[in-house]
Amino acid sequence: MPIEHPRSLPYPLGVTLLDGAISFAVYSETADAIDFCAFDDDGTETATRLTERTGHVFHGIVEGAGVGTRYGLRVDGAWNPENGLRHNKHKLLLDPHATAIEGDYDWGQALFSHDMNEPTERNDDDSAAAMPRCVITDPAFDWNEGGADVAPRTLLSDTIIYETHVKGFTKLHPDVPEEIRGTYAGLGHPAAVKYFTDLGVTAVELMPVHQFVQDSHLLEKDLRNYWGYNSIGFFAPHGDYAAAGDGGGQVAEFKAMVKSLHAAGLEVILDVVYNHTAEGNHMGPTLSFKGIDNEAYYRLVQDDRGSYFDTTGTGNSLNVSHPTALGLIMDSLRYWVTEMHVDGFRFDLATTLTRQGGDAELHSAFLTLIQQDPVLAPVKMIAEPWDTAGYQVGGFPADWSEWNGKFRDDVRDFWLGTDGILGTLSQRVLGSPDVYEADRRSPLSSINFVTAHDGFTLADLTSYNQKHNAANGEDNNDGESDNKSSNGGAEGPTDDQAVCQRRDLARRNFLATLLLSAGVPMILGGDEIARTQGGNNNAYCQDNEISWFDWAGADTSLLEFTKTLIALRRENAALHPAWFRQAPEVGGDDTVQIDRSDAEGFSDDDWKNPDARSIAFVLEHEGADSFALLLNAAANGVEFQVPAAPNAEWELAISSDPGQQVEGEVTTLIVAGTSFTVLRSRA
Repeated sequence: MPIEHPRSLPYPLGVTLLDGAISFAVYSETADAIDFCAFDDDGTETATRLTERTGHVFHGIVEGAGVGTRYGLRVDGAWNPENGLRHNKHKLLLDPHATAIEGDYDWGQALFSHDMNEPTERNDDDSAAAMPRCVITDPAFDWNEGGADVAPRTLLSDTIIYETHVKGFTKLHPDVPEEIRGTYAGLGHPAAVKYFTDLGVTAVELMPVHQFVQDSHLLEKDLRNYWGYNSIGFFAPHGDYAAAGDGGGQVAEFKAMVKSLHAAGLEVILDVVYNHTAEGNHMGPTLSFKGIDNEAYYRLVQDDRGSYFDTTGTGNSLNVSHPTALGLIMDSLRYWVTEMHVDGFRFDLATTLTRQGGDAELHSAFLTLIQQDPVLAPVKMIAEPWDTAGYQVGGFPADWSEWNGKFRDDVRDFWLGTDGILGTLSQRVLGSPDVYEADRRSPLSSINFVTAHDGFTLADLTSYNQKHNAANGEDNNDGESDNKSSNGGAEGPTDDQAVCQRRDLARRNFLATLLLSAGVPMILGGDEIARTQGGNNNAYCQDNEISWFDWAGADTSLLEFTKTLIALRRENAALHPAWFRQAPEVGGDDTVQIDRSDAEGFSDDDWKNPDARSIAFVLEHEGADSFALLLNAAANGVEFQVPAAPNAEWELAISSDPGQQVEGEVTTLIVAGTSFTVLRSRA
């Protein structure tokens, strides 16, 4: 609701609605003057100078501005790129705190503050006609209509994450109305929500939905940035994903999507990109931060202020040693929690955000600010614990979870039949105690995954030995070359039934290892229906059928198998422990017995045996059903000596081998080559 106030205020930054006007504030330590520029429907620009200054915050009253006003900023000041100053009043800039952004970029010289042929020379072409506009939005939304919105607050031990894409999930979905496919409204539609709940996942992790930029080099090749790791608006839902369009309605539509998912008990986690922006390096465009206060927002090379320190591979890194950049991140996170009601964040290249003086720091200002913030304390924090300069799995605070790349690599190696992998495989199944236990962290610190958006889908991991990225226009040079994949005997699509059976078996093995291991499992959306990208393991620029979910071609048998696995995990405490399991002789709520196939314990030599390919885990939880996980990565069948059942006789719970049978009292069991079997002893 608009408020009355006699004067402008320096905080909060961005727009504050008043009665018949707004108060606007923006930070710049280096600017000389800043204008708020409003635009009429015909493009007429009206500038209002922000005449007041408190500290380094420029602020002022803009009469007549309100909900629906389109605007941008012009910042005047020194142009001295060699010393990190890139002000240019001829460039229209986006408000860092804008809650909606409308329009596209007309790529050309006007969007660059420098002469594209002489980078140290200023270019004074006016960029207004080539720039999108910020839109003042109405924050009002009835979270109580049809029932109050309640955050699920699912315990990490009960959480199963589904990583997906707002557009790709519903773009071809036959049960979502065509006019809202590919949008927030589509993802919140009952058909989409029902799919998630029927599958059994508890959280939907959305690939980037912050307003991002379509890269000019992709548009020139008739490609588009599909993944969205190119942010420019940290408060604005990406407008292209809104059925309501990008004129401000995307905010309410996003909120309605969250409310719909919450009503079904589903959490919403956002994949957020605070480590860099779309403005790139010294040769990149001037769209917002560069022209407002380059040194405050970006980390510059210490002895070369004209260049950008880059640990992201995108040209720049946000300056997390500066309070303004940190404040922007914190304001954004709080906004998405308080205003948009999201339940957690996955931080892209999170290690970059901990680099204040160059090295990653556990007690960095970024991590410290989040840890003490009462608004953010209840929500899930997930790190991608690496960047281009370092790998930090296990290096985040105890109340964070991390994408565990070691789980991905070791599980792939095991099912490929890699020598000497049993020791590390056992660590991954038990929640990676070798990574987390010494720091008194729990298995819930580990986000387990076998596949993610970056890399092969599960179907392609089991169908291709090599990447096939020619469609990306980089001569197949992009994307990871070492994928630890196996095509099952033929590269790509095949009608060979033996190959197809091997692939199906491998997919079930991967899904079972993921969903029956301690930690927090994350499923790549579409893996449960064998979604393929045709061997493309870097489909970041494929906003088309390569990336969109092919519901017509869904593998319904694999889908039902995945549902069964998820239900088994969710319904049985022994399969999702909150803390590390102990040996039976130690005791505790959760215990584990690890044996060779002959029911003998492993010696040091056994763990190192390059020919060992099979392992058994007996998992017990006080007062609950017990389970025996029998994993065999050998090409041949292996006879397991089955331990005595802790409770009732062993029965078959699930297996990747469709011919597996268990009848009566079981003392031995053949587990087929490259397959798993799970036995259950009911309490």
